[in-house]
Amino acid sequence: MASEFKKKMFWRAVVAEFLAMILFIFISIGSALGFNFPVSVNGTSATQDNVKVSLAFGLSIATMAQSVGHISGAHLNPAVTLGLLLSCQISIFKALMYILAQCLGAVVATAILSGVTSSLPNNSLGLNALAKGINAGQGLGIEIIATLQLVLCVLATTDRRRNDVSGSAPLAIGLSVALGHLLAIDYTGCGINPARSFGSALIANKFENHWIFWVGPIIGGAGAALIYDFILAPRSSDLTDRVKVWTSGQVEEYDLEGDDMNSRVEMKPK
Repeated sequence: MASEFKKKMFWRAVVAEFLAMILFIFISIGSALGFNFPVSVNGTSATQDNVKVSLAFGLSIATMAQSVGHISGAHLNPAVTLGLLLSCQISIFKALMYILAQCLGAVVATAILSGVTSSLPNNSLGLNALAKGINAGQGLGIEIIATLQLVLCVLATTDRRRNDVSGSAPLAIGLSVALGHLLAIDYTGCGINPARSFGSALIANKFENHWIFWVGPIIGGAGAALIYDFILAPRSSDLTDRVKVWTSGQVEEYDLEGDDMNSRVEMKPK
């Protein structure tokens, strides 16, 4: 922890998560709110385009991953951070700082969006909620599955043991985010990201069933890490190695001698 705390690159990474989260949330939720403007076509009121919203979330994640992936890894999601923590790719201290930065970024972005869209009628600010006919257990299941496939994609496309990954890892992860939204929007509004859900709930001051959007992604992210690391692609590291990473971070993550710009890129295949 002490070695990470003293590194400039560590704090640059935390700031990158914060700033990238602001842009991601503003663009993504902004696209979802756009349909609420009082616009009519041929006398028919516009309705939400799930494909548009899903692509906005997915492409914004891919863009931010490409923009700050070399600095922070561009987790932009506490569930992803948890998955990488359980996969022994980051320290506990880094995970906590990332989650804090992600939540703060989401709150700031939603607050800005609230001001920009203040004229919208019935402005929900992207608040996640269960659809009619969906109970808490069903919503939780949707969130678990949608998050599990996302974190599994992150772990698989960024696995440095692989040499068969071609193309763009950020784009693959962005498409996974879009896929999760195509599944879950009609059931829960699609959380799969506790920080994104928290920002909307806090600014709108509505926390009904909010626990689902933390518990579901946490279970999904943790499940993906356990499935990938112990069943699909087991790692050879023992408990001692894992504890060392959790307490001190990856040895190769920072250049301890020089400029400390040789940070490990988590969102890019090695």
